[in-house]
Amino acid sequence: MSETASPFRRGRLLRIAAALVVLLALAAYVVVQYVSGGGGPPRCLVRAADAAGGDSPTYEMTPEQAENAATIAAVGSTRGLPERAVTIALATALQESALRNLDHGDRDSLGLFQQRPSTGWGTETQIQDPVYSAGQFYDHLVKVPGYSRLPLTEAAQRVQRSGFPQAYAKHEPDAALLAAALTGRSAATLTCTAPSGAEPGDPAKVRAALVRDFGAEVLPGTDAAGRAGASGTAAEVSVPVPATTGGSESGGSSSLRGWELAHWAVAQSTALRIDEVSYAGRVWSAKNTRSANKGWQRTRASEQSAGSGAGSGADSGLAEVRIRTAQ
Repeated sequence: MSETASPFRRGRLLRIAAALVVLLALAAYVVVQYVSGGGGPPRCLVRAADAAGGDSPTYEMTPEQAENAATIAAVGSTRGLPERAVTIALATALQESALRNLDHGDRDSLGLFQQRPSTGWGTETQIQDPVYSAGQFYDHLVKVPGYSRLPLTEAAQRVQRSGFPQAYAKHEPDAALLAAALTGRSAATLTCTAPSGAEPGDPAKVRAALVRDFGAEVLPGTDAAGRAGASGTAAEVSVPVPATTGGSESGGSSSLRGWELAHWAVAQSTALRIDEVSYAGRVWSAKNTRSANKGWQRTRASEQSAGSGAGSGADSGLAEVRIRTAQ
């Protein structure tokens, strides 16, 4: 009896041992991913400044959503519109497309704002250009009398003429947080985890994207495609930050403009293979996000100057945002 049962018991023990090996391997993988900060798909996170005695509001999104949000914000601020206009636009795009540049929708609706070629918003190609579609939204928004003082739902509805006019309101907190970061307010920061892989970036594409979203003035000496005269090394684009900028509710400061450009670059990091962004004594590094899931860190020089009581970044005359592509 025992001799015939032995092979069965041995087989069961082998199966149990194999299952334990698999479970241990899975546990080890989970621990490594937790310690290293990832291995999953890239994500972007906007976080408000720490609130006293409470958790800071956050909003998480995909790189595609971050890219589109950054473009919407850039178009608005470049037109000199207030942060409230950007918030309204972002809330509208969150409702209409979840910040995705859709090639479909109700009837012939398309793009970030689900605009319709048949109702005069533009051609299909134009509407699926985020810069164009955002510009069209702002063109209509500024024609709404007192839009910045209206409830967000009402302002958005005056532009969109939606069948569900109350739907925009639920997106206002997230849109306001996004707008705070993407228009440069220090009260909110944006960081993204970087994709794995060694695919290099192209500084020329970074320059072209900057000019596309902000206009040629963002890189003095360049043409409409961002060519010629741009500063920086072969792998780096240096974007000058003017001493003052107009169109800001806070009166326009170099710090706001600098953080707007810096957060834009981080939002575009996956699409443009950006490896590092630095401004005002802080740096975002793709390497850091892969190894420890870190966001913006103080540079060593910034820490030293802070310890000596000296200023850093924009306050110490380093009025540029440096964007380095992966090599």
